[in-house]
Amino acid sequence: MNIGLVLSGGGVRGIAHIGAIKAMEEMGIHPTHIAGTSAGAIVGALYAEGHSCEEILGFFKTVDVFSINTYALGKPGFVDSDKLFEVFKKYIPHDTFEGLKKRLFITGTDILEGTSKIFHKGPLINAILASAAYPGVFTPVNINGKYYVDGGILNNFPVDAIQKYCDTVIGVYVNPFDKVKIGDLKHSYNVMDRALQIKMKDGLAAKFKACDLLIYPKTLTNYGTFSFKNADLIYKLCYKATKEAIQSEKGLLILNKV
Repeated sequence: MNIGLVLSGGGVRGIAHIGAIKAMEEMGIHPTHIAGTSAGAIVGALYAEGHSCEEILGFFKTVDVFSINTYALGKPGFVDSDKLFEVFKKYIPHDTFEGLKKRLFITGTDILEGTSKIFHKGPLINAILASAAYPGVFTPVNINGKYYVDGGILNNFPVDAIQKYCDTVIGVYVNPFDKVKIGDLKHSYNVMDRALQIKMKDGLAAKFKACDLLIYPKTLTNYGTFSFKNADLIYKLCYKATKEAIQSEKGLLILNKV
């Protein structure tokens, strides 16, 4: 059976995806097709390459994307996305979608045309960097003369990318939307992040319905988009939430088919 796994964007909250995958594997669920956006694209690519959950978690804990070595000079952003290419090359040396052990689909946003793009063949690493290029923080990524930023702007939960290939689709959404107080918007990046969250929630209800099983830990609202200090808590939270979801009525139906 072809099992699809959809991984949303969510910044550091994307670490929750690793906990979800770990729980699925322990319960005998092994996705064959993965669709990811932003942080979900990173986790999805590393998982599709064959890295263990422990190795993927180690990637997030050890790679310092905000170091002085990645600072952008003369480009629109704080971090130069191009300078992260070699970091990913160590984990995915062949740099191709075709070389992965699982089928992978990644979303990006064409910043000039204002359109969504799904990458699924050819060079891989630049597609990952493009999908995760949070506007204003990471510089746009040039792919064949077009410039791409965070795929979550127009498609933060790309169930549509793999639905037709899969018998069952499991979705993990780690960017929950909740009301905030003006005191929560202390910095400009808080306002920008909030604006993107508002945009990303458009059309989510229909995408959630397209999933046979949805993991949606709403308590992730307690964790910031760029704060790594709670990485282990985020991982454990979604691990637990996924175990509970698989043990639910809908989850058991999937488990019985595997």
